[in-house]
Amino acid sequence: MDTGSNSPTMPRRLVALFACTSGVSVANVYFAQPLLDSLAVDFGVSPAAIGGVVTATQAGSVLALMLLVPLGDQYDRRRLVRLQLMGLILALGGVAMARSSISLMAGMLAVGLLGTAMTQGVIAYAASASAAHERGRVVGAVQAGVVVGLLLARVWSGVVADFVGWRGVYVGSAAVMAALGALLWRQLPAQPATALRLPYFRLVRSTMSLLLTDRALRTRGTLALLMFAVFNIFWSALALPLTAPPLSLSHSAVGAFGLLGAIGAFFAGRAGCWTDQGWSQRTSAAALVLLLLAWIPLSFTESSLWWLAVGILMLDAGGQALHVTNQAMILRGPVESHGRLIGCYMLFYAVGSGAGAIASTAVYAHAGWSGVCILGASVSVIALVVWASTWARPRPVTTCVQP
Repeated sequence: MDTGSNSPTMPRRLVALFACTSGVSVANVYFAQPLLDSLAVDFGVSPAAIGGVVTATQAGSVLALMLLVPLGDQYDRRRLVRLQLMGLILALGGVAMARSSISLMAGMLAVGLLGTAMTQGVIAYAASASAAHERGRVVGAVQAGVVVGLLLARVWSGVVADFVGWRGVYVGSAAVMAALGALLWRQLPAQPATALRLPYFRLVRSTMSLLLTDRALRTRGTLALLMFAVFNIFWSALALPLTAPPLSLSHSAVGAFGLLGAIGAFFAGRAGCWTDQGWSQRTSAAALVLLLLAWIPLSFTESSLWWLAVGILMLDAGGQALHVTNQAMILRGPVESHGRLIGCYMLFYAVGSGAGAIASTAVYAHAGWSGVCILGASVSVIALVVWASTWARPRPVTTCVQP
């Protein structure tokens, strides 16, 4: 379905459905983070060990990227989405009914597995269902849905848990997914399975082999790794100076700063359009410069919350623009490899996020907030250098269809 610029554009209602589906799906993966204290009490788990809930969810996410997302390249994506949706509803119900820590962890693993498979599978689905000339716009819109879903997940779970308890969060989400499923069942376009079907284990191995054959994936994946490391360097350490004297903000107030990232959804959509217009390299450069410059106002966090807000806006705008540009560029490849490309690309995200979080708290313990800012700015410089070193290289025509 990789058609030329004369092909009809995807209807807005279908783009909105893809965006809504990805946003609601990804939200399920992050509901547990504000609920850890309640989960620790209900299941008799120590505060130090309850973080395993988040670990189980993230482990499911990684397994989805390697084992489930590539299936979209071999089978009808509409059927896969339907099956994964039903599985996700059952997993959410399993978490809501969990009576032991083991069943809770198993349920969270399943939620991470199927929630991530739905999210990334829908992005690949939307990309393969769109024409080449609008692919950046469509991917940008769907990614904007992911941004909103991530931001609202913590708000939803906190508010619902205050009224009906943490189990109500997962019961409510299962109901929302069921209602969304009624729309998906009728509205999603059919995409027949590929004529040449690989055995499953060969399909999984071929995901990793793309790293050797697709230069755009390697380059854009490396930029994603560094960019998500920058994100987590900031967000993982932010609560430490804000909750300490003299600011002494509450955790709710700290979390409210994350809502500023909603503006990043606008830049996600715009970046996709700019990529369609052939401005992918200029958009990448502007986004990377914005990531670097953001650390100037962020360095004044301890003395001014206004500067913190400005820095968050800059950081999120740059990060979202780069993320969408990366995806739009790697998805210029053949549509029959979109699922594997997305899965492999998001593995870079997982590595960068984990490395950034670990480095951030370690640096804060030894050098305070100024050390965190120096670390974040340094990684931003490295990302800019990586982009500059690869910008002038010609791209093979087999891996890129220019808009």
